[in-house]
Amino acid sequence: MTTEAAAPAGYHTVSPYLVVSDAERLMTFLKDAFGAVETERMENAGRLAHGEVRIGDSIVMMGESPDPTRETHAMLYLYVADPDATYKKGLAAGAVSFEEPNDTAYGDRRAAFRDAFGNEWFVAKRIAS
Repeated sequence: MTTEAAAPAGYHTVSPYLVVSDAERLMTFLKDAFGAVETERMENAGRLAHGEVRIGDSIVMMGESPDPTRETHAMLYLYVADPDATYKKGLAAGAVSFEEPNDTAYGDRRAAFRDAFGNEWFVAKRIAS
């Protein structure tokens, strides 16, 4: 079996899964910052136990852990049409900047911010081949 056949339709071989203290808040942030579209929701005892959103052609999964020590932090690199505009949307959605938009030596225009859960989001567009 190939890895393509192992993944459900619309999923890639690797999909990020973020465990946070308030998955509903994270889902709202992803919608506001990246235009994410909610694709799945499973609630349990009044909390978002598992949720999924689509950002571009990728699925990002999230959930809440009943154990606060299991909250994870990730660094995600997203290619977007306009990193400057996406950076501004991320900050407007509540993120904190740690890298203003700039042109990198390796050919990406890039910016970065951190969400309320400590996840770092790099938004970039290839500007040089």
